[in-house]
Amino acid sequence: MIRFIKELFLHQRLFYGLAVLALLYLLSFWFHGLFGITNILLLVFLLVVFIDTLVLFRGSGKIKATRALPEKFSNSDVNELKVTLENKYPFSVSLDIIDEIPVQFQKRDFSKHIEIPARESSSFSYTLRPTERGEYVFGHLNLYASTKLKLVRRRYRFEKDQMVKVYPSFIQMKKYAFLALDNRLTLHGMKKIRRIGHTMEFEQIKDYVLGDDARTINWKATAKRGSLMVNQFQDEKSQPVYALIDASRVMKMPFKGLTLLDYAINSTLAFSNIALKKKDKVGMLTFAEEVKNHLPASSKKTHLQTILEVLYNINTKFLDSDYGGLYNQVKRKITQRSLLLLYTNFEHITALERQLPYLKALSRKHILVVIFFQNTELDQLITKPATSLPDVYHKTIAQKADYDKKVMVARLEQYGIQTILTKPDDLTVNIINKYLEIKARGIL
Repeated sequence: MIRFIKELFLHQRLFYGLAVLALLYLLSFWFHGLFGITNILLLVFLLVVFIDTLVLFRGSGKIKATRALPEKFSNSDVNELKVTLENKYPFSVSLDIIDEIPVQFQKRDFSKHIEIPARESSSFSYTLRPTERGEYVFGHLNLYASTKLKLVRRRYRFEKDQMVKVYPSFIQMKKYAFLALDNRLTLHGMKKIRRIGHTMEFEQIKDYVLGDDARTINWKATAKRGSLMVNQFQDEKSQPVYALIDASRVMKMPFKGLTLLDYAINSTLAFSNIALKKKDKVGMLTFAEEVKNHLPASSKKTHLQTILEVLYNINTKFLDSDYGGLYNQVKRKITQRSLLLLYTNFEHITALERQLPYLKALSRKHILVVIFFQNTELDQLITKPATSLPDVYHKTIAQKADYDKKVMVARLEQYGIQTILTKPDDLTVNIINKYLEIKARGIL
């Protein structure tokens, strides 16, 4: 009985019927002939409600539903979920579906309506875009079944406490891997880079064909063969590349629902995949008040999964970063000349000046690329016409902050430190382009 009460829900149409009957009883106060008719209508209405209830609640397991979750969600990307429904009733049913979506999405208005014919199945899909890494737990998949009369509804509940983990953006990783290896990073409005020079790792001597660089002609082989021969080179392999991720409070700034830290994590995964496919060794470490998550460089095929798990588990209290500790850790643990990609953010020139001695020290032994972010929220202030005195103040401050970012780039390049000043949306493609440029120039 308790189960019956918990599963029974009254449809709006039932209340409309009761409201009409109540109105008829009210009118019968003046029109006495309506009283008997209304009594008959009430009995008929109650009989119909009883039959509708009996039909819905006769037997169990008349509706089946499954929520198919992917093995893992990709952070910041649109992920698809599929719900499959099966109607075992001998008549068509109307289903109202309410899925209890994880609390992280703060979405409490999910509702879907489907009509399923007798003894048939149906399915539908919907999408979710997570913006935080971690474990997401789904509640009940609630189905409210009703007949064509739609007087009462029977609730079915399925798939309680399904859990899925949200990992750094592996969808973005696959997307950029295809583009980079296919030399198509210049499509879709992406930044075009100039590939200067070539690396000097010799691969083979081959016949000259039109379009080969004349500077690579091998004159000794040409003299022996009697026809032009050229040296062919390939990108150097097994070079160590490290991602240094600042997990301090400066990376907590939000952009389109994600923090700068999450943008850095997604970019690191996509870039690491490219570097491993090019046979380089990839490592990483994170730092804030102390150095954490140190992962030595490796070129093993299974290393990408290790990187994914480390990135997934990055947690931070968003304290101030210790660049002195970072320098000491790099000096002790990274002994071979490496490419260091430092993900951080500087909002003021004084913040850069405090850390500049450590950055200069790192760049003496390694190829250091400092990556920090444009404050895109300032663009609107800069371009918006100033119509009042407060607007003038705001625009001046925004222009000063934007100019400071450019000064920081010049300051770093003054000491031979390569920099990337980028919008969060363009981070991954700019990192990959810088990596390919460094590989092409053979400066590592």
